[in-house]
Amino acid sequence: MATAKKAGTRRRKTAEAASRGLTPAQMSAEPPASLAPLREQIEQDGGRVLATYRDPLGGHWQMLAALPLDKVAPTPYQRDLSETHVKRLTDTIGKLDRFLDPVVVVRGEQGGYWTPNGNHRRAALAALGARSITALVVPEAELAFRILALNTEKAHNLREKALEVVRMTRALAALDPGPEADYALQFEEPAFVTLGLCYEQRGRFAGGQYHPVLRRVDEFMPKKLPAALALREARAKQLLELDDAVTVAVEALKERGLQSPYLKAFVVARVNPIRFVKPGGASRPDYDATLEKMLASAKKFDVGKVKADQVAASGGPPEE
Repeated sequence: MATAKKAGTRRRKTAEAASRGLTPAQMSAEPPASLAPLREQIEQDGGRVLATYRDPLGGHWQMLAALPLDKVAPTPYQRDLSETHVKRLTDTIGKLDRFLDPVVVVRGEQGGYWTPNGNHRRAALAALGARSITALVVPEAELAFRILALNTEKAHNLREKALEVVRMTRALAALDPGPEADYALQFEEPAFVTLGLCYEQRGRFAGGQYHPVLRRVDEFMPKKLPAALALREARAKQLLELDDAVTVAVEALKERGLQSPYLKAFVVARVNPIRFVKPGGASRPDYDATLEKMLASAKKFDVGKVKADQVAASGGPPEE
């Protein structure tokens, strides 16, 4: 008997097979003259172009090149290296004795190459003492900000992602200060910018406790990036003040003998004024009003009314 389709579920629309992109023959067409300067730059940098081709989906031109390893560096705004992941890659690549996954790079205006996708692999090759690295060279340098979204070497945690986005925000504000809303694809979530500013000031900031609330009240701004960044710095200060008040409440609960890895999550949930408001309503809750209410509630949090079984039943993300 056929299983009935659940109400309210939607099947993801699948493209018709072989309906988009290029054929293999079209990918290997004669490259345009506009790529000649990039080829010359790569060779002047000590590299060699191994192949020039069009990508199979959008038909954009790119190059597969061998580059001197010391000419390749991470973009200045992406997350920090994970030493554990680098060691794992170093061991695996070293045992295999093959480098099979080229990094993605763009050439900087002052020479050298930035890799928005491949920094852990680059570091692994450096640890192995390699002289060169294979790379997909993307001609459009501005795509470096978008390519970060393809980074699949190691899943980001919230802290890494937020720091990466705020660094990217500063770089873009200096290069092309358009409206923040124009960079929704690169930033993914508006809350990442605010959380990143908090993590910069407080490395052990418990951003995971506040992220669910921020996702519901925050949105990208029409202001240009420098002005938007200044407003987010004020929001980060407000969020850190809220975290201080929540921490005071948590310490008071501990003094009463309540012990749980979920104490901070419990307090944040109690002071959250939109916790009973269903997501996806007619209008988004106001950011400033929500945070102001949370801060006021946290400052007057009455630990005397909290019972141990309430904390035990709360669950939620543990303190970071």
